[in-house]
Amino acid sequence: MRVEIKVLGPLEVSVGGVSIVPTASKPSQLLALLALNAGHVVTLSALTNEIWDYEPPRSGVPTLHTYILKLRRKLQDALAGEGGVTSKDILITRRSGYLLNLEPAAVDAVRYDRLSAEGRQAVNENDHERASRTLGEALRLWRGSALADVPTGPQLAIEAMRLEENRLGDLHLRIEADLRLGRHHQLLGELATLCARHPLLENFCTQHMVALYRCGRQSQALEAFRRLRGNMVEQLGVEPSPRVRQLHHGILTGQAVIDDPNFVFNR
Repeated sequence: MRVEIKVLGPLEVSVGGVSIVPTASKPSQLLALLALNAGHVVTLSALTNEIWDYEPPRSGVPTLHTYILKLRRKLQDALAGEGGVTSKDILITRRSGYLLNLEPAAVDAVRYDRLSAEGRQAVNENDHERASRTLGEALRLWRGSALADVPTGPQLAIEAMRLEENRLGDLHLRIEADLRLGRHHQLLGELATLCARHPLLENFCTQHMVALYRCGRQSQALEAFRRLRGNMVEQLGVEPSPRVRQLHHGILTGQAVIDDPNFVFNR
């Protein structure tokens, strides 16, 4: 039985190639929370608090049972021809709640976390090639914002935020590894896009400045700093950090160390 659960983008849950994602928002929210906790019991209170934001109606638990019943029906339809496996074997009732009885590795977020940990370990070991490759593999699992089409209550919102923050951190580390491997020319387009999307994030701007400088585009590197500083002063009322100003000074003075692939300013 082939099961795929994707939360790194719009929610996709398929069994044997058949989607079981409900069209209604609250049942989708329920499925997303169960999917992110595959292999673990999710309590009734956790489910109701997620769906109704800690204010479930009196009919909350019966309504939840109805959502589970409908979800089991979709599961049973998808399991047709699977030879003895029923929806109750996959979506199991426990005394305290429900368990989605699937291997956690079926969830793209679980695979992402594993690859992310491996990539960060490679960074710590200064294995830049493996870091770039492994973090790149992790980042390619993403298809958009986490749970992009699912309403998020308190628990899903926290999990989506965690995933998004890790994604930005891994993206920064993967680019750092590529800079250390001398791939500054290949990074220019990606970094320009990231700076436009995240105009207040120093990490991407400093990496863009380094890449531009190494490509012989000193004036554009200085302009990238001016844009960052202007955005930070206007929107946050603060100056860039000392490390960014030091990089700016190094580019102004033509500090040769920045040409060294082992120089990356963001560690």
